[in-house]
Amino acid sequence: MSQDANEFVSLPVVDAGGDGAMVDVEGPRAITSMRYRRAPLTEPAEQFRLLDAAEITGGPSGTGSFEADLEASGWPTLQPETLEIFQINVGKLCNMTCRHCHVDSGPDRVEENMDRETVDACLRAIDRSGAHTVDLTGGAPELNPHFEYLVDACVERGLHVMDRCNLTILTTGPYQHLPEWFAERGVEIVCSLPHYRKLNTDAQRGKGTYEKSLRALRRLNDAGYGQGDPRLKLTLVTNPVGAYLAGSQASLEGEWKEALARNHDVYFDQLLALNNMPMSRYLEWLEEKGLVEEYLAKLVNAFNPATIAGLMCRNTLSVAWDGTLYDCDFNQQLDMTMDLPDGHRPHVSDFDLEAWQQHVIRTERHCYGCTAGAGSGCGGAIA
Repeated sequence: MSQDANEFVSLPVVDAGGDGAMVDVEGPRAITSMRYRRAPLTEPAEQFRLLDAAEITGGPSGTGSFEADLEASGWPTLQPETLEIFQINVGKLCNMTCRHCHVDSGPDRVEENMDRETVDACLRAIDRSGAHTVDLTGGAPELNPHFEYLVDACVERGLHVMDRCNLTILTTGPYQHLPEWFAERGVEIVCSLPHYRKLNTDAQRGKGTYEKSLRALRRLNDAGYGQGDPRLKLTLVTNPVGAYLAGSQASLEGEWKEALARNHDVYFDQLLALNNMPMSRYLEWLEEKGLVEEYLAKLVNAFNPATIAGLMCRNTLSVAWDGTLYDCDFNQQLDMTMDLPDGHRPHVSDFDLEAWQQHVIRTERHCYGCTAGAGSGCGGAIA
């Protein structure tokens, strides 16, 4: 890993964008993975302990309990609706180590990579699921050796395929062909970009990230993405830099489109504004800064019952690199497996649509990240 990927620099106060607020970009910056450092918060149990220890009141129930707030909002249990999205986390291997990453992915995560047998099990389950969209994530999903095989198999089935791309991977030698390859297959590209300014982006993701991201975006534009063609949709995803909630997605989108077009001649179709989830490396940063309780209080007090019906766990199945099933990618990283009636550890090779429809979705305090403000999930704002 390069030295730049782990640089820590003193950064000035800058405009956060969206609401005109000024923020100190003393936000989470690139670092090695927690597993590589053997950090205590590598263990889900330690993350739960830290979140549960925060003395928070508020929300509809006044208790700071997510389950109590669901019930107070008229949802005694949280159950699925219709399975629309089959989300596959093909591995934790990544060419970056962003400090806000909830997956704790990085170049050292070489062992957690989906094999061909599990990929084929996913395809068989997709055929039984009725889902219309396959959402590929990681790590950098493109680094999985079976990535192109999986994409082609899904496209051949007439499914909508989404690739959650960190952009910088498209500038590396073996993957520079992907913008045109994606365009030929009509794959939607969902790209992570913390901010339209260099300072904010490099602060969160490492020195040099911004310039590489712009280079990748131009390549995607040249391949036809971001030009208004519904078949070649280019979506950007932003997470706040620092301990803040996501701003208004609609207003931020207009601001981003204008700034990237004017300053860099770069174009995209849609912006998704996501809250940072209080888990993994972002939770570690919050703990280091003494901000765990403050940030969790922001999430709890911004709890919005209008988001519950549209939570991604109600229409999405999450599959881990080893085939284990979860309610969402966040639960996946905390090893909160899907809770099936027979109590066994659910695997994609045994996927049963009826059992999925009848099970109760598991929740914990980190779930406030999806229900705060306008809501937040893999599809952006909810309410």
